[in-house]
Amino acid sequence: MLKAGLILNNDFDEDAVLAAKQATASEHGRAQMLKGSAWMTIGSILSRILGALYIIPWRLIFGASLFPIANSLYTQGYNIYSFVLIVAIAGIPSAIAKQVAHYNALNEYQIGVKLYQRGLMLAVGMGIISALILWLGAPFLTNGDANVIPVIRSLAWAVLIIPTMSLTRGFFQGYEDMAPSALSQFVEQLARVIYMLLSAFVILRVFNGSWVTAVAQSTFAAFIGAIFGLLVLGWYYWRRHDYYQQLIAQSSNKLSVPTRQLYREIIMQAAPFVILGAGVTIFSLIDQFTFFPIMQATTKISMQALQVNYAIFAGNANKLTMIVISLASSIAITMVPMLSAAFTRKNGQEVRYQFSNALILFEFVMLPAALGMAAVAGPLNRTFYGTSNMNFSSNILSFSALQAIPVGLFVVAAALMQGVSQNKKAVKFFVIGTVVKLLTQYPLVVWMGAFGTLLSTILGFSLANYLILRVLSRQFGIETGRVVQKTAEILLFSLVMYVVSLVGVYALNFLIGLVGNPFGSLASFFVTVVVACMGGMVYIYLTLKTHVADEVLGQKVQRLRDGLHIKS
Repeated sequence: MLKAGLILNNDFDEDAVLAAKQATASEHGRAQMLKGSAWMTIGSILSRILGALYIIPWRLIFGASLFPIANSLYTQGYNIYSFVLIVAIAGIPSAIAKQVAHYNALNEYQIGVKLYQRGLMLAVGMGIISALILWLGAPFLTNGDANVIPVIRSLAWAVLIIPTMSLTRGFFQGYEDMAPSALSQFVEQLARVIYMLLSAFVILRVFNGSWVTAVAQSTFAAFIGAIFGLLVLGWYYWRRHDYYQQLIAQSSNKLSVPTRQLYREIIMQAAPFVILGAGVTIFSLIDQFTFFPIMQATTKISMQALQVNYAIFAGNANKLTMIVISLASSIAITMVPMLSAAFTRKNGQEVRYQFSNALILFEFVMLPAALGMAAVAGPLNRTFYGTSNMNFSSNILSFSALQAIPVGLFVVAAALMQGVSQNKKAVKFFVIGTVVKLLTQYPLVVWMGAFGTLLSTILGFSLANYLILRVLSRQFGIETGRVVQKTAEILLFSLVMYVVSLVGVYALNFLIGLVGNPFGSLASFFVTVVVACMGGMVYIYLTLKTHVADEVLGQKVQRLRDGLHIKS
């Protein structure tokens, strides 16, 4: 039908031919984005789930008395480590992915490989310098708690090799090959969790050792995990070596980029990634270094109680909501190299289409995930963290799940800006959002306590998101009508799912309460799984019934609709 419509009396309608080509390119771009997002989502979700599930046996190993302070110590050390690690990586992996995609689009594969090799030298150097800074600077980063020192120093070892591992992931992503990153991420997390649980058990249960030493070994597990993750990437690179050599042999070789210029490109592209990549961590550090002083100055709550409160919102809730935010990260990581390639080809329509589709895909996944977690916050929190501070912990988790929406949107929006080389503006808008966070932190914490830190984060990221999306819409264009329509539909279906899930939680708690304790860990796990499945089925049914899923995921979902016997 399409071919017949393009030909009339042997004359070609050039506009129709062009439109057909653009439609094909757009569909291919969506397919690539979905495939890449699928790989990154699987790897990221599995890694995050492992990173959350470990808390159950870890909590049991430490026991009810030690777990709250151990978790607070772990969280404080990890927040500092995360920031230093981002600086150590220096945004090089994302910059490499962007630049490799750029040169690949120009059929200059040899320059992309050379870029990776030069970046590798930078990564090794940054790893060594940052590890030394972390080790020597540990006494000055304790926030008044000397127990943080061995925890920070144990994490310095991981900083040595993670930049190299992350850079190699960026190289694969530049080829829009997300499988190596996804698998290495999962293996890294698996090795980390196994080591941290074994070391904690041996130190505390076998030798009755220090809980601080057990926490330090739990954080040292990041180094063990990184070794295994790097081995997986090395295996992938070895398998693909011949393929890369073929591409290099077929390169145009019309460009000659001096080594000094390659380093300049890496640094110029990487610098904004440092700030934007550290965005979530910077906000967490603001909480870490302001929450305690504000609460101590305005309340009479003991330091131990504050440590418990901090662990609940910065540790417990954050571990679970990061599972949701990792969905946004998966989309963002996939977007950068594809947008860079389209931008390099000056394909304005493809860029606009990818902008719009990325936003819709983000909403399609993020809104139901965040609202679903908010609905099951009570039983989910009890499953992982028990019944201590039950109501406060559940409310914090519910609010944190909603906070994940603007945080996740920032991850995607910043990636869109980076993909079209609007790095400076993205950094500017993030700085404005950070200023809002700082200005609202004190009054909101005084007024709402731990909830105030979450609300100030929402305000800061929401403003940054608004500024970024406004610039993208003005300069490159976003299919506003399509995005608004799909947003309204997705939000409606997500709210329906939220209400159904909330009713399901209360109904199951009531029924279980007739015969036993509905707030035990096993009962809470049962409620979480049943309600999550029920809510997911409601959302899937609504999106398939109304063809919203087709708009986001393509026509292949018709098979799913047929399999479920859902009539349009």
